[in-house]
Amino acid sequence: MTSSGMPAKTARIVAALGLGLAATALGTATPAAAQPVPATAHAGYTGSAQEAANNKAFFDAVMKSVAEKQAANPGLQSVTVTYNPSAAPTFSSQIASAASIWNSSVSNVKLSATSGTGDFSYREGNDSRGSYASTDGHGSGYVFLDYAQNQQYDSVRVTTHETGHVLGLPDHYEGPCSELMSGGGPGTSCTNSSPDANERAQVDQLWANGFAKALAKVNQAR
Repeated sequence: MTSSGMPAKTARIVAALGLGLAATALGTATPAAAQPVPATAHAGYTGSAQEAANNKAFFDAVMKSVAEKQAANPGLQSVTVTYNPSAAPTFSSQIASAASIWNSSVSNVKLSATSGTGDFSYREGNDSRGSYASTDGHGSGYVFLDYAQNQQYDSVRVTTHETGHVLGLPDHYEGPCSELMSGGGPGTSCTNSSPDANERAQVDQLWANGFAKALAKVNQAR
């Protein structure tokens, strides 16, 4: 799926949650709660080096976008990543919950909703690959939330996991349910939607040291 306003040839960089959903013929206009979920939809997934690189590319694009705003407004006291949730109305409560979870978990970066152009946005629909984060590499990215996947797995966990990619965390499918970034690895019974202590520390480190370097690079280029 090509994002709205992007050239048709724009390369998608996809960071899938990694649940290997089979393709399903679901109506795009039907909300998630009404979608049937096939019993055979789940398949195991181990991830790949390419997806790890894609996850990092998404984070780098978001950080670049935020650093450019910070450089243009040096008086800003905090680092804020903005998002527009309007294209994913079915998941408005899950998106708000994901932002709240991350905002209460980390100190060096905050998520804030906007009705305008944010550092990224959320979208919804049907995709056989499930939910994922996508960017064109220039700070114009989005988190896609798949209807069927969000019925099969805990929807707040799915949304918070994908938002974790925005903040720089890679997938770790072999981890336990207590790890948010283990995604679908622990199976559909896992409902944990909070990052563990290690994941929280990783995000804070990335948005301290990593962001300082990104900001210095943007300022140097000006």
